[in-house]
Formats: sequence, C-alpha cells, structure tokens
Amino acid sequence: MDDAIARLTGRLAALQQITTRGLPSRAQTERFLDETLELVFPQMVGNTEPCTADDLRCNIERAMGLLRELLEPLPDFDACRAETVTQAFFSERLGVVAERLWRDAQAIYDGDPAARSLTEVVMAYPGLQAIATHRIAHEFYLAGVPILPRLCAEVAHQRTGIDIHPGAKIGDAFCIDHGTGIVIGETAEIGEHVKLYQGVTLGALSVSKELACSKRHPTIGSHVIIYANASILGGETVIGDHSIIGGNVWLIDSVPPHSLVYHQGDARRRSLLEDGEK
Repeated sequence: MDDAIARLTGRLAALQQITTRGLPSRAQTERFLDETLELVFPQMVGNTEPCTADDLRCNIERAMGLLRELLEPLPDFDACRAETVTQAFFSERLGVVAERLWRDAQAIYDGDPAARSLTEVVMAYPGLQAIATHRIAHEFYLAGVPILPRLCAEVAHQRTGIDIHPGAKIGDAFCIDHGTGIVIGETAEIGEHVKLYQGVTLGALSVSKELACSKRHPTIGSHVIIYANASILGGETVIGDHSIIGGNVWLIDSVPPHSLVYHQGDARRRSLLEDGEK
C-alpha cells in the first residue's frame, strides 16, 4: 500500500508540474479586477462613498502593485516587462477604458425601460460587469499577456453567466440586457450601439485546432439588435448595420444592412395574424 501511494504521489506531482508553471493566482486576479473596477465604478464593488483624490491615488497604486505581482511569474515575463505593461495600462489605457465603460452604462440605461438610474445599472446589472471585465481583459490580450486575460474573462463568466473571450473586439455603447448564457468567441467583432439579449451565441462553425489563427466568429455591424437565444456562427458571417436578428434564429449566412431576420415559425405566426386582421 505504501509503495502504491508513493507511486501515485510521484505521478500526480509530475502531472501538476505541467499546468502550474507561471500561473497567476485566481484569488489575486479577482482582487485586481475588483480594485480596478472600483476605480471606474465604485458602486459595482460595494463602495457607496465618493473617493477623494488622495484615496484614488492610493487605490491606483494598490491596483498597480497587484498587477505587477500577477504579471511577473507569467511565461516570458520578468520584473521589467511587468512594470512596462503595468505602467502602460494605468497611464495610457485605463482612462480610455473608463470613458468607454461609462458609454456602455449609458447605453444599457437608455435601452432598458426598467432601469431607473445609472447608479442602478452600475450596482445591479451583470451585463455591465461582464462588459467592464472584458474591456480590461482585452487590453491585456492586445498587449500579448498570456493566461491572465482568459482568467479575467472566466471570473466574469462565473460571476455573471456571460462568457466573452478577451480577444473579441467590441465597439462603444455596447448593451447586454439580462445576459445569462451569452457566448462571444475570440475573433468576433461587434460594432457600436449593439444590443444583445440572453442566450445569444456569436460562435464558430468549426472547432478544428488547425483554424485557431483564423477568423472563426462573426462580425456584427453597428446599431444591431440580436434577440434571445439567437446563434450566429462563422468567421465569414457579417450582420449589416441597423439589422434586427430575432429570437432563436440559427444564422450562418451574411445579411445586408437594415435586415430583419426571424425564425420560420415566427413568420408563419405573423402571417396568420395578418390574415386574421384582414
């Protein structure tokens, strides 16, 4: 028995070495995200008191310290590269991200009659939390940071039920309504003023590993609405500006601007209603 346990211990230790080199701490990743989100939306993480300039400076320095600690152990990183990425994110990119996130919050407020205030959107809407986390993770994805962007995305996925790959490109004034079950793939591109409802999938037609470096996910134009449980698939699929995609639609072909696409059953019901009105 002791020999068997010794052999098992050796095997497990060897296997763990494959997946534990250069890993950021998940708990520390969550701390970093919360500290950074607090700089933009204090109410999102439970801080209802306004911050003074001194408070903000202290909070920024604390978040910078957390990011350095997350970056240094990563593959191909050292203290110098960690410092470069940290400085670039906080001095050049976070202000831009913050302005975009406030436009997202405004779009959600404007697009939901049930929302009573921007504060309510910030405090209680999981869609905004998912978008906010994505915009932070996307900056690290663009900077070539390994592992951390995907871990940030998974934190948001666990918290909100919304799965956005950090590589997805998303334009301004993005609105997620309800949001549970939304999936947005790595090479998806989304224009400005787009609104998604729960269960929408912007996915790939193939999961072949050989296509990993290709455009696998659809492109969504600006001012598009996609209703619940629609699936839009494929890297060559383009949804034109100002289009509306109905609920439960399965779409693998491009549609021109100003299109209205709906499920065949919906078309039959609409025809029956129109006949009844005559």
